[in-house]
Amino acid sequence: MPEQSAPLLPDVPDLTDDPRALRVLIVDDHDVVHWGFRVMLGQQPWVQRCLSARNEQEALALTTRYAPHVALVDLFVGAESGPEICERLKSLSPRTHVLLISGAGHISPNAARAAGAAGFVSKDWPAADIARAVRMVGLGMTVFPPRTEPAGTRLTDREQQVLDLMASGATNREIAASLHLSPHTVKEHTSALYRKLEVRNRAEAVSRAQRIGLLG
Repeated sequence: MPEQSAPLLPDVPDLTDDPRALRVLIVDDHDVVHWGFRVMLGQQPWVQRCLSARNEQEALALTTRYAPHVALVDLFVGAESGPEICERLKSLSPRTHVLLISGAGHISPNAARAAGAAGFVSKDWPAADIARAVRMVGLGMTVFPPRTEPAGTRLTDREQQVLDLMASGATNREIAASLHLSPHTVKEHTSALYRKLEVRNRAEAVSRAQRIGLLG
């Protein structure tokens, strides 16, 4: 996690003198991520303990035993959904604040909040900013950076309109009527969406779009 000179979290309160120590749970399926976060957070005087979970089952077991103040949960933990893990962690331990993390994906603030998360950060952030985000979330604040669209998933305005209506549950015929298009044209747009999102059906398209921040 390389340091950079310009902070990504400007104008945040000075948390240096706060005496509260946090238990932090890291939920990720990559050993190097666990190592990096444990080294980085272990250097912070306000971190009491770092716990590691590599799947949902381990995360829930550690949450039951230690009641972490903050859980860092990757958007994709192997084949498991980070937002779904977030929901179950919050259901089990409402006082645990969840910070969603990712090295490639993105989630919109609305979708993250709907899952119960208090924030989202990229693994590409400078270590100091990630540590600050963990501290802020642990103190009951929220951390949501400005929305950025992932490269390679750029939609046309019409495709975005179709996606929004698709997410609302509209059928192709209803989308066609709403946008004054032919059903055939709507089908072409949905096929383009499936291709860009690398999915096979509507449900997967909506789920994928929510995870990478294309739906507010």
